[in-house]
Amino acid sequence: MNAGQTHAPEPLGVPTRRAAIKLLDAVLRRGESLEAALPAATRMVHGPDRGLAHAIAAETLRRLPDLDALIDGATERVLPPDAKARTALRIALVQALVLGTPPHAAIATVLPLVDGGPRKLVHGVFGTVMRSGQLLPEVPALPADVEARWGKAWGDEMVAEAERAIAAPPPLDITLADPAQTDAWRETLGGTSLMPGHLRLDDHVSVPDMTGYAEGAWWVQDIAASLPARLLGAGEERSVLDLCAAPGGKTMQLAAAGWRVTAVDQSASRIKRLRENLYRTRLKAEVVQADVLSFAPNSPADAVLVDAPCSATGIFRRHPDVLHRVHRALIEDLAVLQGRILRRAAEWVKPGGTLVFATCSLEQAEGERQLEAFLAARPDFAVREGGEQGRVLPGRYPGGNDGFFIAALARAEG
Repeated sequence: MNAGQTHAPEPLGVPTRRAAIKLLDAVLRRGESLEAALPAATRMVHGPDRGLAHAIAAETLRRLPDLDALIDGATERVLPPDAKARTALRIALVQALVLGTPPHAAIATVLPLVDGGPRKLVHGVFGTVMRSGQLLPEVPALPADVEARWGKAWGDEMVAEAERAIAAPPPLDITLADPAQTDAWRETLGGTSLMPGHLRLDDHVSVPDMTGYAEGAWWVQDIAASLPARLLGAGEERSVLDLCAAPGGKTMQLAAAGWRVTAVDQSASRIKRLRENLYRTRLKAEVVQADVLSFAPNSPADAVLVDAPCSATGIFRRHPDVLHRVHRALIEDLAVLQGRILRRAAEWVKPGGTLVFATCSLEQAEGERQLEAFLAARPDFAVREGGEQGRVLPGRYPGGNDGFFIAALARAEG
């Protein structure tokens, strides 16, 4: 290229689709989360285009097995899973069939991303699918390995619930700082309440623009994610350690319920969000940036809440990337880490105190089996009277919810 020569600008919309392909590559090839990959992948797009790139990638991941079935049905030779032509077809089809992009625009904005012979293939396969009038199924299919794993653990009905849950982005759940104001906030914001201190909104404006957000009257939190802190009840100025606490939903619940909270998390960026959330809600907690495996409190606490690092397969409705980047080896590695954290945290519970263990996972290795191993090693702990231990599957609440495992354990006196 001659000195001073510049590249011609790409056609309108192409940089956004290029960003979407980068996002998919980060998730499917490198195992990154969609949110972690977003800053680098969308560096060259801004504003609404950044949101569109995220939406294209997220909807592609939500519908990946069904998109691939359409592509494979229109090709003589099966394209490799990581072929750029397949990725381009995925995002073209998801735009035309899910996001409402006119077909000519959907294909025109991806063709410049494919060179040579594959460009003709992409154009031909897209045209074949569109002319056939085929649509994506109303209820998406889960990836085959996830369906097999969850089917074995929880049965076919749970798999069907999970497929229904992933069909569309979920509603917005919020937790109220003052549960006594549930009816008042329902009148103000609309929606439905599934328990005191909770609202679910299907339609809403941008969260920061909603009434009560800036004033700290509520925060966004899936209803299942609110359950672990609810088990601890009113604090009455007792002490609680919230481990792996950021971005702070459970910390805020506990502070609002009258606990003296020490919130511990290793991540500087997540700690920053936690502090911002506490400032906005005017709730108080001692915040400590530390690795739980090297942290030690000054004295035992009346309660310890461990929301342990996990595969996060339970949040697949909001983050469909977990279905494609989490595998058995990762689940096993995380289960080992959870066991180490749980054993360490147990030492910080006062005799007669409570230990709450939770993971936003749908894997038995990160829930039931973890609890069994802990109780076998620690006879001074038992599931708290009332049987407060169990699995929260995606269809527990009307309209769906995150998947969780939660156990409230009492430490023996003396």
